[in-house]
Amino acid sequence: MVNEKQLSFEEAMNKLEQIVDRLEEGDVPLEEAILIYKEGMELSKLCHDKLKNVEEQLTQIITEDGRTENFSIKEEE
Repeated sequence: MVNEKQLSFEEAMNKLEQIVDRLEEGDVPLEEAILIYKEGMELSKLCHDKLKNVEEQLTQIITEDGRTENFSIKEEE
């Protein structure tokens, strides 16, 4: 159903919004609604995974000698 290698985050979100709109209309036959719902769940997972990947990239820094380290801000008490 969802070819995640070819969809950008924005494209996946757009398709997901279309699915939500279609299901909210309420006039979708049950069998079609189930298929649409499953596709929506796949798109939702794809978006979540892409966001998690970006978050992981943003929490790493590259040190002066080229090593990658986790980045965190220490909160003051």
